[in-house]
Amino acid sequence: MLSPCLTGTLLVSICAVGCTVPPGRSVTECIAPAAPGGGWDLTCRSAGHVLSETGLVNGTVQVTNIPGAGGGIALAHTVTQRGRDANLLVAASPSITLGLSQERFGTLTERSVRWVAAIGSEAGALVVRSDAPWETLTDLMEHWQDDPGSITVSGGSAVASQDHMKVLLVAREAGIPPRAVRYIPFDGGGEALTAMLGGFVDLFSGEVSEITGHLEAGAVRVLALLSPERLGGDLAHIPTARESGYDVEWVTWRGFYAPAETADTTYERWVETLTRLESSQEWAAVRITNRLEPFFVAGEDFTRFIDRQVAEFRSISREIGLIP
Repeated sequence: MLSPCLTGTLLVSICAVGCTVPPGRSVTECIAPAAPGGGWDLTCRSAGHVLSETGLVNGTVQVTNIPGAGGGIALAHTVTQRGRDANLLVAASPSITLGLSQERFGTLTERSVRWVAAIGSEAGALVVRSDAPWETLTDLMEHWQDDPGSITVSGGSAVASQDHMKVLLVAREAGIPPRAVRYIPFDGGGEALTAMLGGFVDLFSGEVSEITGHLEAGAVRVLALLSPERLGGDLAHIPTARESGYDVEWVTWRGFYAPAETADTTYERWVETLTRLESSQEWAAVRITNRLEPFFVAGEDFTRFIDRQVAEFRSISREIGLIP
């Protein structure tokens, strides 16, 4: 958990390296709450590119990586240091709502920021190296059942966060207890995937966009997607977890929040800006390249969506014993 005292200490370190831009600047900034290479980083960079390319913002979008605590360090930084910053967006996903549902961010809640929009979604993926001995998810789970401590898993989010939760839910379907899941968190999907490719862990729990290049290069094998149904195109051959006998879905939305003290007029401008981004041909092309599915909800509708998801995740977290 991110305690208030620890939060203050960490933020001093963050600001000491110069990540805060002075008030009054006109540069648009997007904070990615993880190291380069993962889903949050890709969200900032891909959306920032289209925002600049289409003239929806002036100039380029500066991407700042603030990893740590499953998005908690960036959240605390935004709340305590950037409350009135009209030019700031922070990349978000269910990892944040899951952390909020488990109260892992100290006193911070879903009301500590303003939820702007979700602009796409992607399926969760369970991935191994192409030379791994398991051809299917069933192969892996049977091995895991026989020797519960033998499989190590990497993910780009904190313990009990979304990448961990995905594999916990699949393991539960196979009768593997949560304590037998050896999950190793990294500061972003890029680092977690590198660990799996390097042979340091057996299984990568992440999203489709994080593995695109490695999949095309033949370096990885996707055992299952956590989507409601099979995806199309060159992913059509990959089964869902449900098809494999494990009734688990995990679809990751990609979106943004803004500081809580953002003025109503600025908030409405950001909602309109991201609405125009999502409907643009340029974003449609980027979405296809990044293997994102269409998903858009903005403004107060997005806020209500967040409230529902936090409540849902709180219930699930209790069911599998992550919180009392």
